[in-house]
Amino acid sequence: MTEAQNMNTWRRCLWLALTLLVAPWVQAAQEPQLINAINGYRGEVQRCAGQAFEPLPPLAADRRLELPVAASGDLQQELTRVGYPMVTVQAIILSGPRDAASALQALSESFCQILLDPQFVDIGISREDRDWRIVLARPLLSAKLGDVKTEGQKLLEHINRARAQSRQCGKQSFSATAALTWNDSLGAAAQDHSRAMANGNFFSHLDRDGRTPGDRAELAGYEGTHVGENIAAAQDSSERVVEAWLASPDHCANLMNPQFSELGAAYGSDPKSDAGIYWTALFGGR
Repeated sequence: MTEAQNMNTWRRCLWLALTLLVAPWVQAAQEPQLINAINGYRGEVQRCAGQAFEPLPPLAADRRLELPVAASGDLQQELTRVGYPMVTVQAIILSGPRDAASALQALSESFCQILLDPQFVDIGISREDRDWRIVLARPLLSAKLGDVKTEGQKLLEHINRARAQSRQCGKQSFSATAALTWNDSLGAAAQDHSRAMANGNFFSHLDRDGRTPGDRAELAGYEGTHVGENIAAAQDSSERVVEAWLASPDHCANLMNPQFSELGAAYGSDPKSDAGIYWTALFGGR
């Protein structure tokens, strides 16, 4: 064997060794890629089962929800065993998708209503070859919330802290901008909408009478010329709400918009509703 043949043989062996090392890493990387893909899907307006769904904040990855693909036991018992205090949980089993992109396609075609359900806030994904287990869940509300006015002011503080720093919202860049001031008219409109979502068990910028955020602000007596709205569900603290909005390009852009100078915010809760708690931040500018 010549020196050149020896070198080629050594390179082939090195390539095979690297392939064996890299292959498990590539396989493992598909789970976080699917979480990112699902969050991208949830972050845009979607049509599913003949309905339009609002953009949603991203789901948070939770290792406790990464349950064995082949497990056949009771799902609630499995979550109790790993210490996840669930209220609602949904598991999806897929067989066949070779990667995250094909898995998302299968999910969006057959399970879009689950992916777009605003009550879910956490996700865990496990995979064995071409078998996937996607678990979406909502935990018990653990934070001790103050009254509506107190929590609205906390939301204002968290938003102003975020506006004080430059940041990237998806493809848009925003410089640090001025703090918002509280507006009672916007606060009243936000409280009414949060309570309506909780009591009516729906999640939308349009209320049951078809009114938009601008309509509701005007009816509450707000005289500004610019109005925007962020909504959230199932998050149990104002800090978590703002963190979720900052991770969503459209919600983040609303929050950082320098045209807005005022805010009203509130939550509404109803234990009989799917998400338990609903939040509204109504932005205004003059």
